[in-house]
Amino acid sequence: MHATRLRPGTRFAVVCLLLLACSILPTGHSTAATGFDCTGFTCTDVSFAGGGGLTLHGTVIGPAAPHSPTPGIVLVGGSGAGPRPEYQYEARAFAAAGITTLVYDKRTIGYSFSHRDFALLADDALGAVETLRHTPGVHADQVGLWGFSEGAWVAPLAASHSGDVAFLITLGASAFNPLRSQTWSLATTLRHRGETGPLTGTIAGPTARLLGETGVFPAAGFDPLPALRDLRIPALALWGQHDVQVPPAESAAVLRNTLTASPSVTIRFLHGGAHNGRATTDGFDRFGAAPGPGAPRGAFAPGYFDTMTSWVHQITNGDLPASSVEASPPQTMTSTDPGRGWWTAGWTQLAVLAALTLVFAGSLLWTFIGPRSRASKTASRLARLLACSGLVSVLATVGYAVSILAFNAQTLGPILASRSLAWLSLQLLALLTTALLVGTAIATARAYAGLLVRYRTALGILLLFGCLWTAWATTWALFSV
Repeated sequence: MHATRLRPGTRFAVVCLLLLACSILPTGHSTAATGFDCTGFTCTDVSFAGGGGLTLHGTVIGPAAPHSPTPGIVLVGGSGAGPRPEYQYEARAFAAAGITTLVYDKRTIGYSFSHRDFALLADDALGAVETLRHTPGVHADQVGLWGFSEGAWVAPLAASHSGDVAFLITLGASAFNPLRSQTWSLATTLRHRGETGPLTGTIAGPTARLLGETGVFPAAGFDPLPALRDLRIPALALWGQHDVQVPPAESAAVLRNTLTASPSVTIRFLHGGAHNGRATTDGFDRFGAAPGPGAPRGAFAPGYFDTMTSWVHQITNGDLPASSVEASPPQTMTSTDPGRGWWTAGWTQLAVLAALTLVFAGSLLWTFIGPRSRASKTASRLARLLACSGLVSVLATVGYAVSILAFNAQTLGPILASRSLAWLSLQLLALLTTALLVGTAIATARAYAGLLVRYRTALGILLLFGCLWTAWATTWALFSV
């Protein structure tokens, strides 16, 4: 057979295509399309089936040199998008210590700001565990889970559903449900920014129940304790000394009393560490250079990696450490249960808000188009002001409180006299509304005989719901000092 000869133009085109292909193929320094740094390690991109059969993608990173079978660990990230490069420094630290690691991109289907399903996320983690167990060079019976923040709810849940998880490490775990954890974090942030007034109680109480019990706050009531009680594997629980995302001292105490079936429980605090293991002075700042491009701010806290890797080797070598609990550092404030009463229940408050909004808006409209007489002039003017003030008070108070919770206190605003200026204004508006309620009641009583029946009825409804507003405003701490 005669070899096919390519024309010069064709040869040039082929060379260009080859150069283009080489420019987009992954190099030895990062895995395809992830920005995951594999310098000095072996990396393999993998795909596996997560919860509901969804295909997830990750990277297995291990020592570069030939090695005997190693332990393995799957990293389960915190809340948010969670692409694998976000945890590449933890992955590299485990791999450098001879622990083959799988880190994967978090699902984008079935997970969003408004939807959380921890059971689904746990199935994702178990799919990753199964993949790592069947990876050449990994001890199938020595694969564990590492969970950070939200992942510290997911990882124990996954481990409780499978006998294939050999050990568990958590960083920044909360022993409470997501809603209570979030309101504690917000209260800590508010105090740090100078807000020490009643706003904190409003956020942790009626606002939290309104969002949590009506389904606006996803997975608000998830209880992590049943999964922790079911664990029969060694566990290492870490918190930063200055964790301001979850209550560290309270969570450590609960885990200590809940992980009673685990053969070995080690509880430690990272000196000078934040929620994510970075160095900090108070939990809010970060100091030291970031470990690399795209990494979260700040250097890692001293001993963070060594504590985890040495513990894993001790566990996988069959030398279970005796359970131990390090003394907890002082916690800035105690977490608060949002409450259980019927009046502050989410659906009750939603119904009250709807009723107040409708009545105030309807009354405001009525004062402009309803029949009037000379006798009703003063009552009509005061009723109009009351309806307007009450309507603004309800909508602005709820909108502001919800924004604090939804946007992590970014809408707090300036602080005046240890209170946010916005909240102080809402309290002054509540006092004005109260004065207008009293004034409208007095004017209505004086003009009652000269009022039309329809006007009496309209004013009566407004005053009745004005009293309901008073109870609502008291619940939302608008009168608290």
